[in-house]
Amino acid sequence: MTDLSFLTQLYHQNKITRRQFITGVSAMGLAAAISPALLSGTAQASVPKKGGRFKMGITGGSTTDSMDPGTLTSNMNQNLNWQIRNNLVEIDHHFKPIPELAESWDSSPDAKVWKFNLRKGVEFHNGKTMTAEDVIFTINHHRGEKSTSGAKPYLSSIVNIKADGKYGVIFELSGGSADFPFLLGDYHLGICPAGTQGQEFEKGIGTGGYVLEAWEPGVRAFAKRNPNYWKQGKALFDEVETLSIVDTNARTNALKTGQIHYMDRVELKTVHLMKRMPGINVTATTGTAHYTIPMLVDQTPYNDNNVRMALKHAVNREELLKQVLRGYGELGNDHPIAPVNQFYAKDLEQRRHDPDKAKFYMKKAGMQDHVFNLHAADAAFAGAVDAAILIKEQAKKAGININVVREPDDGYWSNVWMKKEWCMCYWGGRPTEDMMFSVAYAADASWNDTHWKNDRFNRLLIDARAELDSEKRKKMYFEMQEICKNDGGTIVPMYNQLVEASSDKLEHGPISGHMAMDGMRTAERWWFKS
Repeated sequence: MTDLSFLTQLYHQNKITRRQFITGVSAMGLAAAISPALLSGTAQASVPKKGGRFKMGITGGSTTDSMDPGTLTSNMNQNLNWQIRNNLVEIDHHFKPIPELAESWDSSPDAKVWKFNLRKGVEFHNGKTMTAEDVIFTINHHRGEKSTSGAKPYLSSIVNIKADGKYGVIFELSGGSADFPFLLGDYHLGICPAGTQGQEFEKGIGTGGYVLEAWEPGVRAFAKRNPNYWKQGKALFDEVETLSIVDTNARTNALKTGQIHYMDRVELKTVHLMKRMPGINVTATTGTAHYTIPMLVDQTPYNDNNVRMALKHAVNREELLKQVLRGYGELGNDHPIAPVNQFYAKDLEQRRHDPDKAKFYMKKAGMQDHVFNLHAADAAFAGAVDAAILIKEQAKKAGININVVREPDDGYWSNVWMKKEWCMCYWGGRPTEDMMFSVAYAADASWNDTHWKNDRFNRLLIDARAELDSEKRKKMYFEMQEICKNDGGTIVPMYNQLVEASSDKLEHGPISGHMAMDGMRTAERWWFKS
């Protein structure tokens, strides 16, 4: 009998408490891999086991994808990133930062200086031992003057990084950052060997649970279990095959026929049918993910807030939630902070479909006869084209004329997003308000996909980041959400649940809503049944 089996037996015989059980499995490094069945008593306990070839069908892959961690944009390369790499910090399913390559950390009283103590003996796939040098190199890769990394904006507060011996890293910040450990859990910040440049990133050398064997951007990735992986009870599959399957029907058929074991973005129009399929499990997880419709506010006519307000009031969010998400989500309020975030402004008045207000603002802008081009492809999200057509019909009630421009799926994120004046978009969200605002709404953010700049908002962003008093931070973030709602350049019609499907041959612990596919860590956290 394994130690885990023995602990499970003691727990179900009431010889140890739940806390003692969890403490015991944590000591074995298995806490995050424990099936709920072990604690429920309603099913036979399943011990996580190694083995098998896990196959995933993922949307969003593109031939322009790269494994340079600063440029990760699609579900495919984000998921692959965490198969092969680790961060200093991991975000768990409770949206809490927990140690990963850093075994501990602490800060100065003003949260301006942070020290991270690294795990010793962790090896990269090429045999090199991970040290402070690698951590410093990786973070500086995103901070560089010519860097276009999506992580660059929220690393801008770092004024100095230095080693404290071989296994210590000290970060000195320009201002206090209560959320700094969260930042280091961002998916861009997987630690790479010092000196990695250009095409060397495509080799995927990391410290992760799997070693990259083959990588065809936008097509396929294949990895094998890292025999020297430092996490006990994680990365249990022998092999992982990740396929880019953009078409929802193709993903669904691949799952039904056993060609894959896991798919993201279930077709919500037919999810009720999938739930009835033998051998398939459907999960719906609330997280930070949300749909957006960004406008480039430095282009006419979107530089006029009257136009932006008119379009925001022209959208019927309730209908979109019902028709596009089939109820698997919550209403958006034209800001990116999700209901699960700590400082979500739940008392901010919900914006509703109001054709009269839309007419008022459009008349004020003098743009009643303008034709608005809305660019869409289902690469943005499943149902994006249908959503754009719905919005076109909704806007007619306000006398607003929208032309839906259908774009190719391939290359959508490089050719349409942040290039076209108004388009459909999707964000996985971030675990903290500061991260979400810093990466996409700050004036100098690389992924500020509306080119929006608001002086009051940007001052609050800096002040809230350094504030240790939770009540004061709450008020600041509330105001920032209100500013986004009433002045920002993006429509946020709805937050979605992450609806995904998998073979019932798989098991897992609690599912994270931090990002899709169990926080993008299915390959590390799931396993095949015994």
